[in-house]
Amino acid sequence: MVKDKFSAVWVSHSSIGDWRQCPRAYWLKNVYKNPKTGRKMTLMSPPLALGQAVHEVIESLSVIATDKRFSEPLLNRLETVWQKISGKKGGFADKDEEFKYKERGKEMLRRVEQNPGPLKNLAVKIQMELPYYWLSEKDNIILCGKIDWMEYLANEEAVHIIDFKTGKQDENENSLQLPIYYLLASNTQARQVKKLSYWYIDRCSEPAEQKLTNLKTSEENILKLAKEMKLARQLGRFKCPNNGCRACKPLEKLITGQAEMIGVDEMNREVYILPVKIEDRRSEIL
Repeated sequence: MVKDKFSAVWVSHSSIGDWRQCPRAYWLKNVYKNPKTGRKMTLMSPPLALGQAVHEVIESLSVIATDKRFSEPLLNRLETVWQKISGKKGGFADKDEEFKYKERGKEMLRRVEQNPGPLKNLAVKIQMELPYYWLSEKDNIILCGKIDWMEYLANEEAVHIIDFKTGKQDENENSLQLPIYYLLASNTQARQVKKLSYWYIDRCSEPAEQKLTNLKTSEENILKLAKEMKLARQLGRFKCPNNGCRACKPLEKLITGQAEMIGVDEMNREVYILPVKIEDRRSEIL
């Protein structure tokens, strides 16, 4: 088969996560397009907006020389980035909710600034806008994804993959996120991966190192899921196992006209928010 990345099925950590959670949610987020515009559709929410803003601030440091990386306060950078998600653009119900989320973001960035750890060291950048490789040429499947940070380990001529977490919960032990990033880094740049870590910047001052996974086993497991996703696409079969769950129910409102469009993002997706009563979200904020 001739390689054709335009006809290939592209899979990533987020799309595989959607599939494992609910096939219907996967379809709504990764396959369905607005019949009127031809664009995919996505929901914005305060936690997602917060994560995007904090990630953008931290990841922007990787292209700055190490001696100048923290010359501008991170909170100044946040002020600039926050304009992209302020108000309705971030799904905030009111100014008070936005203020509380922004304060959480400031607290995370203060923690990073006071404890930069690996962020003071050289970083490796994969020279691809969206890193990807052919998971299976035979099956016409591509694995893709963006890695938050790769610290350069000079003494070993190797890299340390770090994924920043802005949520309150630890990543599930069965998560395929780091195994996928491990595969991507191993197939798109020359240096060996020697460390994998999550950095829970909402509460931790340093990354939490994780066990290195077996590349062959990870690739086999991910390919198995990717083949399931490809088959579902071919058959048009995307059924929620619960006939409606927390993952797919909010997304259903996108196609029934119950959500408000607020713009188009950098990936050319239409961004929507759902109407919400602020009292229903108090426990999520605090």
